[in-house]
Amino acid sequence: MSIRRPSLPTLILLVRYLLVLAVVAFAVYYLQSQWDEVSEAISTISALSIVVSFLVLLLGLAAGTMSWVSLLNGLGPRVTVPRAAQVMLVGQLGKYVPGSVWSYLLQMELGRQYGISRPRVLISSLYVAGIGVVSSLVLGGLALPTVLRGHRELLWLFPLLPIGLICLHPRVMTAVADVVLRIFRRPPLDHVVSSRAVAQSLLWSVASYLLYGFHLWLLVNSLIDPSLKSLILLTGAMSLGFSAGLFAFIFPSGVGVREAVLIGAMTVLVTVPQATALSVVSRVMFTVADLVAAGGAVLIVMVLRRAHVEPPVVEDPTLTESTHRP
Repeated sequence: MSIRRPSLPTLILLVRYLLVLAVVAFAVYYLQSQWDEVSEAISTISALSIVVSFLVLLLGLAAGTMSWVSLLNGLGPRVTVPRAAQVMLVGQLGKYVPGSVWSYLLQMELGRQYGISRPRVLISSLYVAGIGVVSSLVLGGLALPTVLRGHRELLWLFPLLPIGLICLHPRVMTAVADVVLRIFRRPPLDHVVSSRAVAQSLLWSVASYLLYGFHLWLLVNSLIDPSLKSLILLTGAMSLGFSAGLFAFIFPSGVGVREAVLIGAMTVLVTVPQATALSVVSRVMFTVADLVAAGGAVLIVMVLRRAHVEPPVVEDPTLTESTHRP
């Protein structure tokens, strides 16, 4: 009696599910390893501040997701927001595995499962990472006085801003996309990425960092009197922390790097132990929010699929939101 070997598509699907389970396991492990320290810090923060801060954090994740979706739909046939959100949110859990390449790999595999080409997903993720650096550095200027006082090592990030602004030009972005496609041995784009898609992605990215700063401000306000000055400072520090953490790709989700920036900024407002505790609480809240958002996106797609309202994605070289090259 012969044993039937699984087909290649079945093996690929199995690997995708195993990869998803692996990155979720890493995220849960990170959450569990930090819980003792976090539970003690949470006792000093009001329950209302934690709840509202978490809800604001979820809104920030939603805005960041829309930044990615806007650019994805500027590079090809329209993908529904729930489906694209699932690819982005579940895929980004790969950042909890040391080496951020896992996030890109998982997003590409999830996108392929829905008929979105791997190069298109990768280009979208790389573009959004660059757009995130630009928007975070623009807002990071709000914390520049603190940087000059105690974190001069972060000044090297700011020369990246003019470079990033140049790279936001649609023709420059298109040229970068062509290079990536050439690596994948795919033909170059026959279009210029639309200015509208770039602008939408940038605005959503700025909104996400503003919400992340507001999230941290709500936590700090449990210990001090609220003020507009502290909101501006913490928004700038949170934005800079994300940029610094992005370049520390060897650490899971840039852990430790973002916290160092936040602690340095918060010590202007609270004591060092309090700042340390708040930074850890914020980090764990981000992890919980990532898991909740990814799970919610999967659930919504499952419901829509059962209701037969999720149209299939068919890759086509003709883009709906693009300008053809002359």
